[in-house]
Amino acid sequence: MKTDGHIAVGADPTHFAWLEDRLYEHNVQATGFDDGDWLSVLVRGDDGAIIAGLGGTTWGGTLEVRQLWVHASRRGSGLGSEVLQAAEAEAMRRGCTQVVLNTYDFQAPAFYARHGYAHIATVDDYPRGHQSFTMRKSLRP
Repeated sequence: MKTDGHIAVGADPTHFAWLEDRLYEHNVQATGFDDGDWLSVLVRGDDGAIIAGLGGTTWGGTLEVRQLWVHASRRGSGLGSEVLQAAEAEAMRRGCTQVVLNTYDFQAPAFYARHGYAHIATVDDYPRGHQSFTMRKSLRP
């Protein structure tokens, strides 16, 4: 391998943010869409602790859900549905016409299916012994 410097391997979160910014710059140049923005929905309990949340990005007419989490004690209460619906509403306000996400077979594919998400791709053995699913939902009326 030829390099013009040193290769560094690590797990510094600031490196991920730097790479995200560089890829975003490239994507804007390639597409002309410069409307990218972070989106988060948080729910706090009476004590102020986060009990549910969603994180993602909107860009080019799409909301990409990267994380959706509900505290184990609140799962099945409808809180996850409220969080997802709040994110979808904000995405539509931002002009998005679809949502895409990835989930694992041991996470929430049935939850997303109940909310109108269609399965569009599967990656077998990711992680080993399981499956990863890509899902999509149209936000068009």
